[in-house]
Amino acid sequence: MRQQRWLLPEGIDEMLPDQARVLETLRRRLLDLYAGWGYELVITPFIEYLESLLTGTGKDLELQTFKLTDQISGRQLGVRADITPQAARIDAHHLRRDEPTRLCYIGSVLRTTRDGFGGSRSPLQIGAELYGHAGPDSDVEIVCLMLATLQAAGVNDLYLDLGHVGIFRGLARQAGLDQATESKLFEALQRKAQPEIAALVAGAGVSGAPAEMLCALAELNGDEEVIAEARTRLAGASAEVHAAIDYVEAVAARLRNCLPQVPLHFDLAELRAYHYQTGVVFAAFVPGMGQEIARGGRYDHIGEVFGRARPATGFSADLKDLLSAGQVTLAAQASKVFAPATADAELTARIDALRAAGRVVIRELPGQIGDAAAMGCGERLVQAADGNWELASV
Repeated sequence: MRQQRWLLPEGIDEMLPDQARVLETLRRRLLDLYAGWGYELVITPFIEYLESLLTGTGKDLELQTFKLTDQISGRQLGVRADITPQAARIDAHHLRRDEPTRLCYIGSVLRTTRDGFGGSRSPLQIGAELYGHAGPDSDVEIVCLMLATLQAAGVNDLYLDLGHVGIFRGLARQAGLDQATESKLFEALQRKAQPEIAALVAGAGVSGAPAEMLCALAELNGDEEVIAEARTRLAGASAEVHAAIDYVEAVAARLRNCLPQVPLHFDLAELRAYHYQTGVVFAAFVPGMGQEIARGGRYDHIGEVFGRARPATGFSADLKDLLSAGQVTLAAQASKVFAPATADAELTARIDALRAAGRVVIRELPGQIGDAAAMGCGERLVQAADGNWELASV
């Protein structure tokens, strides 16, 4: 049986001309948006030494990273599965600024498995990071930029999910959980598997108030009343936990002022990117889509492994997902122009002038199949009686 050479690996996709044009329009629009907010574009390598990719933030991505051997150095290389740690390295190691630094990026990443049901293994990741400021205001700026990104992509029907990894981390520390139990409990909390959570807590020998608070965490999700309920049900928690609850409330209050039209949802058991996030986490969801359309959070001290610890917060999204969930409006374009395959200096000059003015001119190839209409052109260049080349309808 002849091999189907046109097939692509599962989760790997390509974009045809019409899709690519819309995607490129959105890419330019978003980079212009970020530049207007003061975010500087960085371009990071698609492949680099494995230990660099899996340092700090990247440890969470080890199973998602394709690995290969460098034929020159003999060292292991990794294909980037996330651009976030690369941007953090640029801030900490190369820029080394004292003032707040705003960076943005866009590029293809490659992952060994899908990110959620039906997701791509080759996302076109776009995102922004803010380094050098600790506090709700920088988190709110990032959230507002994330939502401006979705608006630019035509994604309007959405809601925002807020959480804080410090709540679970503080409760786990207070209960004296070992790392293995904490990891298992983390997985169970993501599924909201309450019987499994209770069994894990009991199996770890945790009882009394610490056990009740860990079990309550899976139920602390909903509207703004969740904050008050958390203060009641986690009353016996450490100061660390209450500080995290206060922080979520402070972020939510600022977001209500600047984004009053966006519904807020709270999930205090949301532990997205738990192993490297240090504070508030957030995600944007579109009704009918099981996975978030964009995500982010605070990951202070990420730069420490690169020689300089700085507070950091940021978000990322897959440009392809934004394209699927949104509605990108393209500017109206003038019809394409078809030019004959004639060796004429005046014709060449006329073609150059039209292209310089932004028109699309397709020059006929000698002996080609297909006329102006077949090539999608609405106009053609014809030579008038005076020798000048003029536009005429097809």
